[in-house]
Amino acid sequence: MTVRLVLIAHASTSATRRAAFAADESLSHAGRSSAEAALGALRRIRQAWRGPEARCEETCTALGLTARSDPGLRDLDCGNWRGRSLEQVQAEDPAGLSAWLTDPGAAPHGGETINGLLERVSAWRNALPHEPGGVAAITHPAVIRALVLHTLGAPATAFWCLDVSPLSQTWLSRNGGRWRLRETGHPLTGRRADPEER
Repeated sequence: MTVRLVLIAHASTSATRRAAFAADESLSHAGRSSAEAALGALRRIRQAWRGPEARCEETCTALGLTARSDPGLRDLDCGNWRGRSLEQVQAEDPAGLSAWLTDPGAAPHGGETINGLLERVSAWRNALPHEPGGVAAITHPAVIRALVLHTLGAPATAFWCLDVSPLSQTWLSRNGGRWRLRETGHPLTGRRADPEER
């Protein structure tokens, strides 16, 4: 019995465009339009969860999905860097930014470490019901990176080697207790998204 899990990165926000550490903000006009254009792309979804932030909820609404909020899918907590651009943080705290980008146990911003994120999302994925079928999670790029790394058994230091675009889809599957990566990085569109339907 196979469980298929599709991870959808929330649509774009103003922080996405500015390369900023997001606070809890709404989708940009372009992000909302892109998500609405993908209405109906996800079929055969038995259950759906989402991050608790407004940008995840609004993405679900635009996609026509009813999803339960789950704190395990919340964004990486960047502490006092929230709302600031990467450029600002680089100018004000270059040593802290360097430590954060190279040490998965560092939290110079006072928030969550990459190691902490990996543990949290691993626990979320392992707690998923074992019933076969399609499951969706609308969440954040950081959460998706962490789930891919955990699935592949890759080291935490590889976290920054993965790019996750807004409204991209990543498919994982579990059969017999083992998770594997099926597909990643494809844009979510109005066409069928489930690789089983191709």
